[in-house]
Amino acid sequence: MNWWLMIIIPVTSAFIGWVTNRLAVIMLFRPQQPVRVFGITIQGIFPKRQPQFAQQIGALVSKELVSFNKIESKLTNEENIKKIMPVAEVHVDDFLRNKLKEAFPMIGMLIGEKTIETLKGIFMKELETIFPVIIKGYVQNLQQDLDLEQMAASKIAKLSSNKLETAMYSSLKKELRAAGFFFGLIGFLIGLIQVGIVYLLQ
Repeated sequence: MNWWLMIIIPVTSAFIGWVTNRLAVIMLFRPQQPVRVFGITIQGIFPKRQPQFAQQIGALVSKELVSFNKIESKLTNEENIKKIMPVAEVHVDDFLRNKLKEAFPMIGMLIGEKTIETLKGIFMKELETIFPVIIKGYVQNLQQDLDLEQMAASKIAKLSSNKLETAMYSSLKKELRAAGFFFGLIGFLIGLIQVGIVYLLQ
């Protein structure tokens, strides 16, 4: 067996492995439009399946990533309600001390500090009960008004393949380079095995 074949075969196999990897990555996005080659229609995987991807990702977003039930549970949690009570108390206090007296001067003349504190305590206790109900109703209305699945699917369906391709190459540059090297190495090893088999068969 000629020595140059012992070099060319592994190198060629390594090159083929690297090229195959590059083609596989390129064919994720290209060609963007269907192209017929020898009677076979070829199109990039993402452009071809973009509507299906959009629907699947939209469903994933609405069911797994954004849960209105979890949002409602978090917002109506006792600890979170207590966090907003001081803000509500400031407004209630301002209402009883200033706005109520401005709207009804006669009432302002009849209530003193003790009455204000008593009323404020009653209002705050009632608000602590009402807030979870209000928030729950708001989240439920929001869920009806916002179709997250359709919104996400629509955005992804309109997403430019060029933008997605650029983003992928930009964020996965090192990984893609490593994958090319890996497949090239695999090809080189396969070439060495071929050389070994040919050598043994001679």
